[in-house]
Amino acid sequence: MSGPPQHDHPDVVLCPGGPVLVRGAHTVQDADGQVHEVRRPVVALCRCAKSARLPFCDGTHKLLPEGARP
Repeated sequence: MSGPPQHDHPDVVLCPGGPVLVRGAHTVQDADGQVHEVRRPVVALCRCAKSARLPFCDGTHKLLPEGARP
C-alpha cells in the first residue's frame, strides 16, 4: 500500500457543536476575503464567531450555552 490517497481538494468535517475541521488546505479565506496561510495538516475553523483567533477555532464555543453553539 502506498499511503493515503492524494486529493486535489481538502477534506472537511463538521464537528457537532464545534468547529469545522479542514485537512489538506494550504490557505483559508475568511468572511472578509482575507487569505490565511495554513501551516498544519489539519486546522479547526470557528463556526461560533466568538474565537479570538478568527477564522481559527480557539475553543470558545465550549464556554457558550448549549443552545448558542453552532
